[in-house]
Amino acid sequence: MEFNLVQVIAIYAIPVIFAITLHEAAHGYVARYFGDLTAWRLGRISINPVRHVDLVGTILVPLAILVASKLLGGGALLFGWAKPVPVNYHALRHPKRDMLWVAAAGPGANLLMALAWAVLLKGSYVIAPNYFTMPLGLIAEAGIAVNVILMVLNLLPILPLDGGRIAVSLLPDRMAMIYARSEPFGFPILLLLIFTNVLGAILSPMVQASIGLIETLFSL
Repeated sequence: MEFNLVQVIAIYAIPVIFAITLHEAAHGYVARYFGDLTAWRLGRISINPVRHVDLVGTILVPLAILVASKLLGGGALLFGWAKPVPVNYHALRHPKRDMLWVAAAGPGANLLMALAWAVLLKGSYVIAPNYFTMPLGLIAEAGIAVNVILMVLNLLPILPLDGGRIAVSLLPDRMAMIYARSEPFGFPILLLLIFTNVLGAILSPMVQASIGLIETLFSL
């Protein structure tokens, strides 16, 4: 199929925006549950994407990756971010323990969204073909892929990713303090892994296995 930028945007816009923004909203919701009202007071516990969208991270970077991937015929790793939801670590009732659940909420939200998109994709198969089933199927397929990629990516044990915060919560106090000091280097390390294609090589098997499991679960 000939590359069409409008079609790519139409297919991926909703899945990408909601995958990234609801990921952040989930952090705030769980933080409120464990006693930190910071995100709630700032209006960040919301399904309204406008409250979370970062022009560069939520729109321009994912779009550039998608366009480059389509033009070059490669399978580039989708990457993006929203405005981080503020979490006051010390406001949590049990900071070290509760932070694990706050961090895990983001990837958990992506998993739930991937499953929801799988339900819609299944629906597009069983409903009699019509004007809406083909675009619904394409958007649902994009939704599954986008959410699985973001879930797996964020579970990497690299600070400031959620997997890094989960690791800090699970490590003994002394080791957790030492590991937490690596956070300033996390983003440069992540960019290096992305541009050297090492990250794609690490994540691709996990992403493919996760998507395959969802396809099996829903008989897609």
